[in-house]
Amino acid sequence: MNSNSIPLIAITCGTDDKFPRGREFYTKALNKAGAEGVFLSPQSCLSDLVRRYDGFIIPGGRDLDPSFYGEGGVCRIVAEDRARSDFEFSLMGEIIKLKKPVFGICYGMQLINVFFKGSLFQDIKFQLPGCLDHETGFHWVTIGNNPFIDACNSEVNSSHHQAVRRLGRGLKSFGHSSDGIIEAFYAEGFRFLSGVQWHPERMQDPMSAQLFEMFVGACRV
Repeated sequence: MNSNSIPLIAITCGTDDKFPRGREFYTKALNKAGAEGVFLSPQSCLSDLVRRYDGFIIPGGRDLDPSFYGEGGVCRIVAEDRARSDFEFSLMGEIIKLKKPVFGICYGMQLINVFFKGSLFQDIKFQLPGCLDHETGFHWVTIGNNPFIDACNSEVNSSHHQAVRRLGRGLKSFGHSSDGIIEAFYAEGFRFLSGVQWHPERMQDPMSAQLFEMFVGACRV
């Protein structure tokens, strides 16, 4: 915790300050929930980094290289910077050791799932014909029982073409779209380890606010 008792949250990004799209939304959402966000590019001394911050956000990005989950490319892939993904996988290892709170958003959710030995749909439309359009607009998700937000049906934004296929070890899904895509998960035994497929930082609704409030609350402990 920093000197002002305001949780300090690291938001991962790429090399050469390759920030996630809409970076200001992340810092604004954290500020509104009572925390300060700083962007963290790939670097060494991982154990020192994890001790320095109260929590971590792995934000949106491009596609996760399928080699991370043991597959070759079967359809269109625009891979995220390898330096960023390698750093985030290594960082996750240190985060887990200290059980620091971590929140994965879109690409970040997918990376956490793969870290826990899950896999992804490389392209939802290609591998799940007849599915919803997850790349543009909004769709509804059903939120079930979980430790963080109220169970509900809620409309969320959607801007992804990859998604969780095989859920990682120890992860529990609690949000689904009507076509069966996993939209949210969490891990038991952590103050906060969760991922969502939509972008709550860009939304102005009670569910999104509650997600950030619960995450920041876990970072204060």
